[in-house]
Amino acid sequence: MHLRYRPTFRGTELSLLLYPALLIILGLIMIVVVPRGQVDWSWNDIWVGIAYATAVIVASIFLSARGFRGDQVVLPLTALLAALGLLMIQRLTPDLAAAEPGYGSLAQKHLIFLAAGLLLAWSIAMLAGPMNMIEWLPRYKYLWLLLSMALQLATFVIGVDVGGAKLWISVGPIQIQPSEIVKITLVIFMAAYLDQNRDLIGTTWKVGPLSLPPIPYLLPMVLMWSACLLSLVALNDLGSALLFFGVFLVMLYVASGRVVYVAVGLISFAIACYVAWLAFSRIGIRVQNWLDPWKDPYNTGYQQVQSDYAISSGGLLGSGFGLGSPTFIPQVQTDFIFSAFAEELGLLGTLAILVVIFLLAMRGFMIALRVRDGFAQLLATGLTTIIAIQTIIIVGGVTRLIPLTGVTLPFVSYGGSSLLCNFVIVGLLLYVSSLPKRV
Repeated sequence: MHLRYRPTFRGTELSLLLYPALLIILGLIMIVVVPRGQVDWSWNDIWVGIAYATAVIVASIFLSARGFRGDQVVLPLTALLAALGLLMIQRLTPDLAAAEPGYGSLAQKHLIFLAAGLLLAWSIAMLAGPMNMIEWLPRYKYLWLLLSMALQLATFVIGVDVGGAKLWISVGPIQIQPSEIVKITLVIFMAAYLDQNRDLIGTTWKVGPLSLPPIPYLLPMVLMWSACLLSLVALNDLGSALLFFGVFLVMLYVASGRVVYVAVGLISFAIACYVAWLAFSRIGIRVQNWLDPWKDPYNTGYQQVQSDYAISSGGLLGSGFGLGSPTFIPQVQTDFIFSAFAEELGLLGTLAILVVIFLLAMRGFMIALRVRDGFAQLLATGLTTIIAIQTIIIVGGVTRLIPLTGVTLPFVSYGGSSLLCNFVIVGLLLYVSSLPKRV
């Protein structure tokens, strides 16, 4: 039987998408004009911007033609962040390539990943109607758990060691970061398990005169989380370990409503941090760079010192897009892209980026509050928490509010696996937003 869908005009989404479309085109013109010192550009210089603007607008038109009635703000906010990231990668590539020829294809690779990510998000949103994911995703919750564990085990066995951390698996010319996939599969498992046992987790378990948490129902999740966390620590993927821990606590609190779980979790996390600081030299170096990177400014502290210089030189308004020197920072395109924006766009520019991410997170939580299905509510909460906590971790690390850990700034930093998985999150949020709402 063929389902018929009544087209709908997504006017809010379409009008909001004009802003990232104009931003990417004007930004590319600036990238071309600034080095030349004169207003001299051609259409060939901005074809990337035209292609990107066309892609996001066409995606919205297809959603309208499909009759999609989900959220109209998530896609424009995501498109704006992705446009900013694309602009900065395009701006950094020539300077990075001049110092290291291997970076010559950085912009092209990022563009391919970005196009694939947009296609993924759009495809998942278009599944609303013909495929009821809210039924079959929780049905296979233990399969998602096994997949998570298998990916972590595969990384431990055949992962590539780069800078003392095993984060990637090489498949021919392609490198995959399994922890990016695991953050989604674990959220699906936790959402399904917590929704199934929501009433039991919020109760107490009587042992004689003592009232204890419902340990039999919490134990599977705790064991799962502990196994993944231990594997991440063994792989030296401390950023993902911190991210998983934060998402675990938020989802457990939302499902149970009990603050005691959060308190116990934070205390145990503080103890684990102290033990890890004593046990792992890599964490000790990160703590030292957090407290005083000038103790070893030409070696272990070099990256953080250069980042501090970039942020401080940006001031309120920045040096101007294309007029800074962010490539003095090693790996500026990934961990420290926020510092590049701080130098060239200043405090106001970086605050604008954080406001956009904040609005995207708030929109995700609004989707979770409005949806009727319990699993979908927890799923949207967990996925949105990934974006929020990941931003807090990397921005806090770059600005030295907390020790730096290796995660990317969502939708902005270069990174194939991270970019693709973040767009999968957006697609799932759009899908959930199309489900029946609370009355």
